[in-house]
Amino acid sequence: MRVKTGVVRRRRHKKILKLARGFYSGRRKHFRKAKEQLERSMYYAFRDRKQKKRNFRQLWITRINAACKINGISYSRFMYALKCANIDLDRKILADMAMNDINAFNAIVASVKDKIKV
Repeated sequence: MRVKTGVVRRRRHKKILKLARGFYSGRRKHFRKAKEQLERSMYYAFRDRKQKKRNFRQLWITRINAACKINGISYSRFMYALKCANIDLDRKILADMAMNDINAFNAIVASVKDKIKV
């Protein structure tokens, strides 16, 4: 018996073309090009969700390091001193303090500086 895939294929194509709506030129109009571009886009989206976390952590470390240099301490010594002083502040909070509330950050640095064993 012959099976025609008219309705099923149309639904599948419409689903792909709906997802490819914002693409440029034939990548939104032609099924094959849209499907190829969509696969590539999904790959990039998955990869870059991981890279976004990496990039933000790198930014936070850079900001904390800059604020530590002003206080005459290196980033690694500061983080070690925080660990020794049992202060559980993550890098996101520390970077925000370094940018927006420098006095509070300076107070933290001053309180943990004596915890470092040189």
